[in-house]
Amino acid sequence: MDFGLSPELAELERRIHDFVAREIVPLEDDPRQDAHGPSRELCLELQRRGKEAGLWSLHAPRQYGGLGLSHVERAIVFEAAGYSLLGPIALNCMPGEGDHHMLEMIATPEQKDRWLKPLLDGALKSTFAVTEPDNGAGADPTQVMTTARPDGEDFLVSGRKWLITGYREAAFHIVMAQTEDAAGARLGATMFVVDAGAPGLREIRRMDMLDDMFPGGHSEIELENVRVTRDRILGEIGRGFRYAQVRLCPARLTHCMRWLGAARRCHDIAVKYARWRRAFGKPIGEHEGVSFMLADNQMDLHHCRLAVRHACWLLDQGEEAREESSMCKVYCSEKLAQVVDRSLQVLGGIGSSNDTAIARIYRNIRAFRLYDGPSEVHRYALGRAILKG
Repeated sequence: MDFGLSPELAELERRIHDFVAREIVPLEDDPRQDAHGPSRELCLELQRRGKEAGLWSLHAPRQYGGLGLSHVERAIVFEAAGYSLLGPIALNCMPGEGDHHMLEMIATPEQKDRWLKPLLDGALKSTFAVTEPDNGAGADPTQVMTTARPDGEDFLVSGRKWLITGYREAAFHIVMAQTEDAAGARLGATMFVVDAGAPGLREIRRMDMLDDMFPGGHSEIELENVRVTRDRILGEIGRGFRYAQVRLCPARLTHCMRWLGAARRCHDIAVKYARWRRAFGKPIGEHEGVSFMLADNQMDLHHCRLAVRHACWLLDQGEEAREESSMCKVYCSEKLAQVVDRSLQVLGGIGSSNDTAIARIYRNIRAFRLYDGPSEVHRYALGRAILKG
C-alpha cells in the first residue's frame, strides 16, 4: 500500500482546501441556517460556488461529469471538504453521497438516467428511509416493519419511518420495506423509490435533534398504501438488506473522511490559540497539560487517517471490507470526538462559545457514534466474528 499523493491529487487537495477556506468558511455564520440545518437558499449558493470552482460531484463517474475517484482518492477529497461543515454540501458529497454510490452499483441504466444523474447534477435530492419507531428497524434492520403488499402489478407500501435526514428537501425517498407475495408470505426486504408528494406519504413531524448540519433536518414520516410501480424497485425483490450493505459499508468510511476534516479544523484552531494565549508567564502550548493534548490530537488524527485509507484501499481491491469499515467507523467516531473535545478544552471557556467553529462541530460530531450503526452494534458484530474464528 502506498498512500503517497500523486502531484495531481495533491494539487486537487490544495484546491479544495483553499476553496473551503476562502469561499465556505466565511458562510458559516450566515443567518440562513437554523436548528434544522442550512436553508435551501444557502444550499443553492453553496452549490453554485462549488460548480463555479469546478469542484462539484468529483466522486461521480466520468460519464456523469465527475472524476471517477477511487475510494482512497475520495478519502483525500472528502477530508479536505470536511474542513467546514458546509464544505461537503458545496462539493455534493453530503448528504446523499451514499445514495449516489448505491444507485451507481445496483440501479438499471434507465433508473440511473432518471435518478442518479439528476442527483449528481444537483437538480434533485434523496433520502434513505430505513429506520423506524415502535421497535422497528434501526441498528437491527431485519426488524423492518414497513410492508409492501402486491396490488396487481404494483405494490402498496405502508409503515412509519423516523430519523429520515433531509426529508423536506428531497425529491424522492429510497424506502426499505418487507415485501410480501399475494398469499402474504414474506419475500424479504426490498428497496422502493417513492416520490415526494406521493399520495399516502406524509411528514408526521420534523424532529428536534442535537445536530444542525444536515439540510432539512430529520423527520418522522408515514406511508399509507403508497402505490409503487415495479419500475421503482431497486435491484431485485427480497435483496434489500444486501443492497443496504452496498451502501452502508462505503458510507461509513465517507463519514470518517468528512469528520477527519472537521476534527483537523478544531485541532488547527487549538494550535493557533495555544501559540497565542499566555498563562503563567508563557504561551499555554508550552505547558505540558496543553502540549500533551495537542500531541494526542496529532496521533489520533494520523491513526484515523491511516485506518480510513487502509479500508478504502481494500475496497479499491474489490474486497468487501465489512469488518474493516466497522472497525474504522467505531475507531474514528470515538477518536475524532476526543480530538474535538481536547481542542475545546485547550480554548477554555471561549471554546464552548460560538466564537470559533469548535462548539458547533462538538455538538454535531456526537451523533457520528450513532448513525450507520452505533459503536456497540459494531463491537457486538466484530466480537461474534472473532469468536467464530
